Amino acid sequence: MATEPRLATDSLYIERDTDRKIRQRNKLYYRVNHWPIWIFVFFIAPGPLTFDLFERGFDSRLAVWLGLVLIGTGIAGLRGRLPGCEPQPYIIRFTEDRPNPLYRRVCYTTAWGEVVAFAVLNAAGMAYAVFSGEWRLKQMYEVAYFPIAGTMWLLGALGQLPRVKRSTKGEGHERRYFYGSVWAVTIAQPILWFLWKVMPRSTGSDIVKLAIFIGILALVGNMARRGLLPRTRPIVPGELAVSD
Repeated sequence: MATEPRLATDSLYIERDTDRKIRQRNKLYYRVNHWPIWIFVFFIAPGPLTFDLFERGFDSRLAVWLGLVLIGTGIAGLRGRLPGCEPQPYIIRFTEDRPNPLYRRVCYTTAWGEVVAFAVLNAAGMAYAVFSGEWRLKQMYEVAYFPIAGTMWLLGALGQLPRVKRSTKGEGHERRYFYGSVWAVTIAQPILWFLWKVMPRSTGSDIVKLAIFIGILALVGNMARRGLLPRTRPIVPGELAVSD
């Protein structure tokens, strides 16, 4: 039985650029379904405020911020200035060298800052609790969230992160890193929050929480690396794309 060539990638599966079905327009439900994604991304951007949401619940500050996010993303979505909300796909071939629009770079840069900051701070907060016996996660969010997220946002502004570069030529691989990171953090975070709610506050419990959190990040990250999760398979040039 013939097997697919690995094409210089350690993923178990690949997709060929020329084998993908070309979609000329995005259906309305497809565009609408992407809107809540970006509502969530921009809503949780102020990390300390998000921490208060999970600690104390919804309040007037969050209501005001959510209203602003709904208005801003709604206008952008209607204008086709949110990834996935465009009337027609911007990227037809994932190996094309095309200018990366500013709205895509802003959206993915914002998401990168959150993914990294939430993962780093939660791991650091639990590690601190294990070694000191005290929880200082709220204080860590207040002091370190924006420096960490801001560093990622600066890197994104300079075009140094996957999916936010000036060209879309590397999208076939860059989207793997983005979605793999998102999968890992969005799975690990809710499980950590659940464990924080149900497990007793003790050093032993903190060790278990930290081990599970890091374990999920590693496991899901490896699954993404191997192309086992949605949108994590490398997209490589097909025969027509490399014939010249």
